[in-house]
Amino acid sequence: MRLNAVQGLAGLALAVLSLSAQEPPAPGKATDEAVASAVGRADKRHPRLFADAAGFDALRAQAAASAFGKLAAGRVLFEADQMLAFPPCAREMEGRRLLAVSRRALHRVSTLAMAYRLSGRPAYLERCAAEMRAAAGFTDWNPSHFLDVAEMTLALAVGYDWLYNELDEASRRAVADAILEKGLRASLKQTGWVNAGNNWGQVCHAGMLAGALALLEEQEALAVEITRRAVSNLPRPMRAFAPKGCYPEGPGYWSYGTTYNVILIALLESVFGSDFGLSQAPGFDKTGQYLSLVTGPSGLAFNYADGSAGRDTDCASWWFARRFSRPDTLAYFEKDAFLAHCSARGALSATRGGNRLFAFTLFWLQPLPDGAPAPRAPLAWSSEGAVPITVQRSSWDKGKALFVGLKAGSPSGPHGHMDAGSFVLDADGVRWAYDLGAENYHRIESRNMGLWNSKQDSDRWRVFRLSSLSHNTLVIDGQLQLAQGRAEVVSFREGPEPEAVLDLTPVYTNAAQVLRTGTLLATGEYRLTDTLKGLRPGARVRWGMVTRAKPDARRAGHLVLRAEGKQLRLSPLHDPATAWFASDLSKPRNEWDSPNKGMVMVGFETVAPASGELALAVLFTPGSVNPAGTP
Repeated sequence: MRLNAVQGLAGLALAVLSLSAQEPPAPGKATDEAVASAVGRADKRHPRLFADAAGFDALRAQAAASAFGKLAAGRVLFEADQMLAFPPCAREMEGRRLLAVSRRALHRVSTLAMAYRLSGRPAYLERCAAEMRAAAGFTDWNPSHFLDVAEMTLALAVGYDWLYNELDEASRRAVADAILEKGLRASLKQTGWVNAGNNWGQVCHAGMLAGALALLEEQEALAVEITRRAVSNLPRPMRAFAPKGCYPEGPGYWSYGTTYNVILIALLESVFGSDFGLSQAPGFDKTGQYLSLVTGPSGLAFNYADGSAGRDTDCASWWFARRFSRPDTLAYFEKDAFLAHCSARGALSATRGGNRLFAFTLFWLQPLPDGAPAPRAPLAWSSEGAVPITVQRSSWDKGKALFVGLKAGSPSGPHGHMDAGSFVLDADGVRWAYDLGAENYHRIESRNMGLWNSKQDSDRWRVFRLSSLSHNTLVIDGQLQLAQGRAEVVSFREGPEPEAVLDLTPVYTNAAQVLRTGTLLATGEYRLTDTLKGLRPGARVRWGMVTRAKPDARRAGHLVLRAEGKQLRLSPLHDPATAWFASDLSKPRNEWDSPNKGMVMVGFETVAPASGELALAVLFTPGSVNPAGTP
């Protein structure tokens, strides 16, 4: 399948949809013969990655004619203009990683190459060529941390392919040789990532496939080998999408791993006209709504595991919306993020990356009318799968909705924290209950601490942000959760008062039963109930919640939080005389911990009676439900 001027980009979408409607091979089951045949039949002309020459003509026409196309093209050209003045990237390691440099190069090359395809301006071509020659001249792309190689290979593959006919022969040869030696052949020696079941598999296979398909006409046998390897191994990380499209590493890593998963499929389809059944993987057709589901009305994500709550526009969201006919998934957050990104005109940094894959959005844009409908995603959702989470939302009204995300699963899960039972909460457009997010990897690794060891005595759990001490969950006698334990969602009810019940018992050694129940009430309030049995008499149980809000008016046992001119009241239903505490988290606990500026842990402690049983319940009342803030 080739994209020609008659089809245009809309034609590409229809062709892709019709392809997916055909009887596909089982994901990853394409034979070696089928892959070799596809490589042999592929058009050997450049450009061919994501679109051919006629496809770029159509893209350019769309960018001139459609409102969203104009905005996206304007942002690409704005960034490219600033990049003209930046010096090319240098090989500067940060600890064991070259990743920041690879990402910076990918941002620059994809932006400048797309800017040239849109405008034909020679300055973009020359600056892009200089960036690629600089990266090609590196001694290597740091194969010991293969993500670095993958992202750099994608960068040079895209620039090489999109600009092939305009590059001088010396530049073409230098870039092609670097892709071959520092990317593809390095991938045949450094193979620890090949069978990865997490984002590494998605990112690395995508980068290597891009390099192989860029050099297809001169490295046909290697293209067959790399393509077969990608098609055979990608189903392994794609298992994580089953059954409902949840991503076990959280929304931040969804944007990383899943976007590269999309890039890999788009590469296959643009060059071969088939994805070899990969898009048929269970749950993959549902994951396009995942970001909407886990984004609260505050615009912040439910950032369990390693990741931040902040979000930006994501090109993969546009691909999913087009591929699976779900434009509604763009209406809730993505459209606003896209418009904000396109209209922003702040200065780029020469040393920090930006939205490095934004240029790819132009391939998958579609019009979205004003007043687009809310997502067809459910208001109450239990993810099931490897890392169970639940979300409960009163409506898709950003200004009025109450939203809660609850986390089960295991601390030893991918990029896991000791966060079983933790929650985030939005109301009246404000994030009230926060997850502090990831710690800086280099900060920990540079101290020779074992960040990636999830055993109970690992250094990982000495990091404040990763331990249960920093999360919105229960802490019994100051002890950490069990790293190898696994909390489960044992009951989930949809309907007018959706309710989730989490069994946290497996992550505690000092209780016979720990249940956490979250109920979204018809009143617009939220009730969080904890039932504990088998405690040591006298055991101290901490109930905690991280917030940016100012604690105020601790009267009659109630705690009132104030932020952004709004308020949230926390009422301890189990004991109206509860004494609340507020601990400043700004100062790091240890020299290796990052500060948490503006963050406060609010909560209370209670002591287990002789029976060893406790029942705790906190009612969250938004100010819009009770404007007077009275008990």
